[in-house]
Amino acid sequence: MDYRDYYATLGIKRDASPAEIKRAFRKLARQHHPDIKPGDRSAESKFKEINEANEVLSDPQKRSKYDLLGANWEALSKAGAGRPGASSGRSSTAGDPFGPGGPFAGFGGSAGTGGVRYEFRGGGDAGGFSDFFRTFFGAAAGPAENSSASGGRGSRPVGGASFEDVLAGLNLAGGSGPGPAAGRTTSAHGRVTSQADVEVGLEEAFHGTSRLLELDGKRLEVAVPRGVETGSRIRLRGKGADGGDLDLVTRVRPHRTFSRKGADLSRELPITLREALLGAEVPVGTLKGKVLLKIPAGTQNGRTFRLTGQGMPRLKPKEGVQPHGDLLVTVRVILPTNLGDEARTASIAFLDLIDQPDPRAPTS
Repeated sequence: MDYRDYYATLGIKRDASPAEIKRAFRKLARQHHPDIKPGDRSAESKFKEINEANEVLSDPQKRSKYDLLGANWEALSKAGAGRPGASSGRSSTAGDPFGPGGPFAGFGGSAGTGGVRYEFRGGGDAGGFSDFFRTFFGAAAGPAENSSASGGRGSRPVGGASFEDVLAGLNLAGGSGPGPAAGRTTSAHGRVTSQADVEVGLEEAFHGTSRLLELDGKRLEVAVPRGVETGSRIRLRGKGADGGDLDLVTRVRPHRTFSRKGADLSRELPITLREALLGAEVPVGTLKGKVLLKIPAGTQNGRTFRLTGQGMPRLKPKEGVQPHGDLLVTVRVILPTNLGDEARTASIAFLDLIDQPDPRAPTS
């Protein structure tokens, strides 16, 4: 089980701030996204590594566990698995790995000094994640073992003992709290509001979708409505922890074809010289399907056409406002290349017939 240096994967320092982690992740995700490099296996593999690193370092709880374990994960596994009483949850102070000479000396005091509590709970499907990630962050690739000794659902076997057992042997087991997908805030009136960040694709934002979240050990399927954009906040009454509310905060991934501004979409459309000169009806892909765009004769390169109602649905449509935005299509004229002798001669004859003023001449 190879150890992965998540800081090196994102190209950041170990004391990087959350904002620096986010910037590094977004930059690398744009570079290696499979939509940008379709069919590139190495880019796909790199993209998974980037996601795995961000999954850990952007979560304060997971990051603290990772910083604690680091490249010493194997020593911790052996220390816990070989400790008397590990499988029953009994504690022992003998051979404290946080003490002098231990593999974690200098990490911040013995576990017995109190206050250190960790939760190792499964985070859903972890396809493509490394064995290191699945083992230490509970992203199960299959059903977890259930027993009172191993800590129940979400525990994974490590060298014959679950990792929950290992932590129990080091006085680091136990504790409960919000699942890895959500955090909590409490209002002045004492009402608990949970928050979950949800990432969706542009197509999902157009059609609406759903996500499975884990909150307080329970799986919850939540609907992501049509029209969400990055930063949209959807409040689900009574769906959060302890009967409180759940706020979904969405982030929409960039799309390889469409750009978005509010409810409006924009894209480029390549057309041929013939279509630009003589006019044509050209198929245009939208998020609804294909439509025909009428290109007038003499269309200039860079001209933009507005297709009304072919943009994004509005999350909260207002009275008197179209429920969908528009699609702005900018044409790019693609000139023929590698002309043969006959085509070149015909082009010269054709261009000699055109009375085209000099476009660089100063205007009066």
